[in-house]
Amino acid sequence: MHELSRAFLFEAAHTLQRDIGTEGSRRIHGHSYRATITLAGAPDPVTGMLIDIGHLDTLLADTRDALDHRFLDEVPGLGPATLENLCSFLWARLAPSLPQLHRVTVSRDLSGDACSFVGKATC
Repeated sequence: MHELSRAFLFEAAHTLQRDIGTEGSRRIHGHSYRATITLAGAPDPVTGMLIDIGHLDTLLADTRDALDHRFLDEVPGLGPATLENLCSFLWARLAPSLPQLHRVTVSRDLSGDACSFVGKATC
């Protein structure tokens, strides 16, 4: 089995209702995010690829546009803008077009936070 990953960056703002660190979280604030999409499976015997990177880039561009420079509290279907919900949102958006989807990771590199959602690739 091979894994192929592609990452994209997005900038977004949100608020968050928390029990600790509430003052800064409840105000509108922003983060720089990195989303890494990982596919898994066997390469096509004819092309030698899991997917054509150009096709993957097109899918990721549309997905990035749904999040980049957005107020995440207003993104339909996202819910509270946690790393966990961002992973689930990306999975739900990409899985129908990417049957080889294996893992979605969202990280905030500056703070060292990351979350991954791992699903089952169908290959």
